[in-house]
Amino acid sequence: MKNSNRVYLLFIAFISTILSVNAQTNTLVDGVVATVGKNIILKSDIDRQAQQYQAQGIQITDANKCEILENLLYEKLLVHQAEVDSVEVTQEEVDDNINNRLKQLTQQVGSEEKLEQIYGKSIFELKEQMKTFMRDQMLAQRMEQQVSSGIEVSPAEVRKYYNTFPKDSLPVIPKEYEVAQILIYPEVSDKAKEEARNKLNGLRERILNGSSFSTMAILYSQDPGSSKAGGEYKGVQRGQMVKPFERVIYKLKEGEVSEVFETEFGYHIAQLIKKRGQILDIRHILIKPEVYSTDLEETQALIDSIKMSINSGAITFAEAAAEYSDDEESKLNGGLMRNQNGDPYFETAQMDKQLYYTVSILTKGQLSDPKLVVTPDGKQAFRLIMLKNVTEEHQADLGKDYQRIQQIALLDKKERLRQEWIEEHAKDTYIRINENYFECELRNNWQQN
Repeated sequence: MKNSNRVYLLFIAFISTILSVNAQTNTLVDGVVATVGKNIILKSDIDRQAQQYQAQGIQITDANKCEILENLLYEKLLVHQAEVDSVEVTQEEVDDNINNRLKQLTQQVGSEEKLEQIYGKSIFELKEQMKTFMRDQMLAQRMEQQVSSGIEVSPAEVRKYYNTFPKDSLPVIPKEYEVAQILIYPEVSDKAKEEARNKLNGLRERILNGSSFSTMAILYSQDPGSSKAGGEYKGVQRGQMVKPFERVIYKLKEGEVSEVFETEFGYHIAQLIKKRGQILDIRHILIKPEVYSTDLEETQALIDSIKMSINSGAITFAEAAAEYSDDEESKLNGGLMRNQNGDPYFETAQMDKQLYYTVSILTKGQLSDPKLVVTPDGKQAFRLIMLKNVTEEHQADLGKDYQRIQQIALLDKKERLRQEWIEEHAKDTYIRINENYFECELRNNWQQN
């Protein structure tokens, strides 16, 4: 319950920040904390970002608010410089990002109707109010990419950075786990596949005979990301969907309903609502073939036998992963799992509860009992875990922790170059900070003219 409340609070804070853009024209002058070029920062902007921190369990202090102000000054300077350098984002790109963001938010609260109910505004009104915010956010992101692109650190720079720390002040590396997995999906029977295809063909026939595609999607689609919205995905661009899905939807004419087709997620029918160049609004219905208990039993027997073969020495874990695992990202790398940052080192907070409970009772090199899990895309699978290594919390060591120190050194270098960029561009930009609101010792010299 706490996690769902946190998601809801973050959602409220995010959408409130968007809606504050519309309030700028009605805000008194004494509500303006800072001006950067023609862009302003309101006290309410800082307060709302502070609310986001609080929603994440972070206690807010004056220092936090000063940090928020400094980050907003940097963002507005990026927007200003993007306009000076003629960096552009098209209205089509802005609209697509708004559609994607609203789709995510709608999924969090349950429906577009709930979203409209919370704010007493239509989806159209919300989109209009998000346009300026989204444009500025995208401009800032593109400008920052120009500022930080291509920055690397050499081994010599890593050593130099490491040697700047006194021995008793070296960074602390938290406890970390290296984990490998073999993931096997149950083989779906031909009978289950045929049942799924027949069900979709029946729904397609009803739609062609006049039934509402949206209603059929709400009632029958097994895609949690779109079923409540009548199966709709708006602003779809090439590369966003899996290739078999794209091959079908890009051949459709407006209003046309596809034949039944298959992707890795199951079986679909799709309809093209609107086409704007290569950008599509579509709706679809997904039916997943049912996994029978016999399919699960066969897969469990297979993964149990794989564990026995590994423990007996008949095959190594890496060999078994390459031969049997269905996880394409790890199977050819010895089954080695990676966290959301792409690193093979998991801190406790980076693991879901089930994975943590599994590895926390293992010793180095030990195998878990195979467990039935549900993957992020909603599929059932059996997972066998091996704890490859566990490193206790310790002070950083250049030999043992080179990659981690390299990452920290890279972040430090990017921050120094960011400070130099701010120093260079702030002197050529009109910047004023209203000191009646915050007495902050800012890191950068923002008001140079």
